Amino acid sequence: MPYPEQLCAPMRLELTGVGFTELRDAQQVDDAIPNSKGTLLLVMNSVCGCAAGAARPGVKLALQRSEIKPDHLYAVFAGQDLDAVAQARKYTLPYPPSSPCIALFKDGQLVHFIERHHIEGHSADMIAENLMAAFEDHCNAVNS
Repeated sequence: MPYPEQLCAPMRLELTGVGFTELRDAQQVDDAIPNSKGTLLLVMNSVCGCAAGAARPGVKLALQRSEIKPDHLYAVFAGQDLDAVAQARKYTLPYPPSSPCIALFKDGQLVHFIERHHIEGHSADMIAENLMAAFEDHCNAVNS
């Protein structure tokens, strides 16, 4: 049973407020990821403490601090947008299901993945540094 929307709404806003588009069903995921051009950052959002304390703040810090950014920003919400999350997880194989997690795709191919165990116990600054290095490696400087 999905989490109530009133619980998730503020957590959704943390990402949509900085430019993320939410993918709410499987078709939206399929339309966004496999044929995407350029780079795409996908955040599997969650209600857990590591999402609130490290994942979302780390993503926001990386986007604020980095001159190089992904072309597209998307989010799915684990525990609420069940079909969208299940479909998104197909694109993050061979990594096991994990939420929160953060995936960077280039031309529809997964090129960088931060699993939950790389988020738990780490600071937002550490997540931001990890993402900024991935942006540097995979995103074009002209995206800034």
